[in-house]
Amino acid sequence: MIGMWCSLADPYPAEIVAGAGFDWLLLDTEHSHADVATVLSQLQAVAPYPCSPVVRPPVNDPVVVKRLLDVGAQSLLIPQVESAEEARAAVAATRYAPTGVRGVAALTRATRFGRVKDYAELAHTELCVLIQVESRHALEQIGQIASVDGVDGIFIGPSDLAASLGHPGDPNAPGVIEAVEKAIGRVLAAGKPAGVLTTNPTFARRCIDLGTTFTAVGVDVGLLARGADALAQAFWQHAAAAAPPGTARGSSETL
Repeated sequence: MIGMWCSLADPYPAEIVAGAGFDWLLLDTEHSHADVATVLSQLQAVAPYPCSPVVRPPVNDPVVVKRLLDVGAQSLLIPQVESAEEARAAVAATRYAPTGVRGVAALTRATRFGRVKDYAELAHTELCVLIQVESRHALEQIGQIASVDGVDGIFIGPSDLAASLGHPGDPNAPGVIEAVEKAIGRVLAAGKPAGVLTTNPTFARRCIDLGTTFTAVGVDVGLLARGADALAQAFWQHAAAAAPPGTARGSSETL
């Protein structure tokens, strides 16, 4: 499944990319200004489209997870999980008592405002809990994390992992690439699906060949920023070639 990262915390861009043909969209609240209200509007915006929204909360916290589930999130990507214990806590946040700690509310969007009568009994069977492993320590624990009951998949976070491995800002460093590739193999060996985010198309294809089930290949902010950069640069080059000698870029004489 091929996915797209959505960091523009607004329903309009989410709906734009929802029709592009991706299998899933990651609605990010960890590294964006999004909150529960913006996630709700994004979920509503992408609902008519044949792609699955995955929500990343800002932290592995049962209160945050509860609120995201109540507004209708069904798939969650829990960030910065460092151990099997933290993975069990993430799963427990998605389960009602006696197996978990999720608070019960009968009239939420998740229950279709009380119209899904057996929601409390069946909700856990329709939720997807993905765990994000993104540090050297977490990599060492990846087998135990993957073995936790209720963990549906492990996602490797290359950017934070790069920093943890001594390569901040360089997820394409050879040591990081090697660590991600080995982690994918360990996740698959544990019998769980593996996922990754990379904007490096060559590495994305490599990860797919290694067996990643859910692979994010772009970020909406990056597509907008780099596309705008390329467009502006292309036309400035043309304008500079056509302008009279000595004309300064941005002057009224070039308009």
